[in-house]
Amino acid sequence: MDQDLRPLLVRIAEALERLAPQAPPPADFTGARLFRHDPETGGFHPAPDYPLGLDALVGIERQKARFLENLQRFASGLPANHVLLWGVRGTGKSSIAKAAFMAVATAQEDLKLVEVDRDQVTALPALFDLLRGRDERFVVLCDDLSFEEGAAAAKALKSALEGGVSGPPANALFVATSNRRHLMPRGHQEDRGLIATAEDAEEEVSVSDRFGLWIGFPPMDQPTYLQAVRAYAERHGLSDPDLDRHALQWAQLRGARSGRVAWQFIRDLAGAQGKSLPL
Repeated sequence: MDQDLRPLLVRIAEALERLAPQAPPPADFTGARLFRHDPETGGFHPAPDYPLGLDALVGIERQKARFLENLQRFASGLPANHVLLWGVRGTGKSSIAKAAFMAVATAQEDLKLVEVDRDQVTALPALFDLLRGRDERFVVLCDDLSFEEGAAAAKALKSALEGGVSGPPANALFVATSNRRHLMPRGHQEDRGLIATAEDAEEEVSVSDRFGLWIGFPPMDQPTYLQAVRAYAERHGLSDPDLDRHALQWAQLRGARSGRVAWQFIRDLAGAQGKSLPL
């Protein structure tokens, strides 16, 4: 009987081996400084260095200094806080995170940045497990974080940053940017009821408490906006006798003043003058 069953058992074992997912290859962080994480495959895809220099970000000196100080502590192996960069759109939140990283990583070869998509925050605990115990130090960046689909992602992030059995690894610093201080969704589903909605809100608000360092980015006033425009123009060799007036007209058409709007004006000015930009 045993001899009769042996071929069948062999075929079953071979079929199970074919169905079982292959273990992902060991991550290789030697070829780049910036990476994007794919939670489906467990892979890390290298990305080119961020080209914008930290000195090119104008009007947010206090925010730059505070973020850079915390990042340098982390890169040196000292205690540092997870960071929430929050404020109005276009004020340089993600630019500060990447530019400051590049400024520190040039002197710290073992410092790496891993970007995760905001829709894949639930995979953050698994990502931390992959990074745990490695020799490198990692800045894990999630841009434009919010919880539009209820509290599931909020619970996963809370568990990853605090409260889980493992917790975040000592070699990982989580940085998130958001337009909203408490990461609240723009609306709640009415059919969930008031109690469920209130519980979701409490879950999402409590996530922001897991960030030890909050850095706010208020709306840019007119002098700071013009300062940014002038700095960009000087940096890239652009001249315009009516630079301020044209920059203000551009901002009026956009309905906003921000570092992003200033840069978009500079791109338009460079194009009009037939000059290329390095960024």
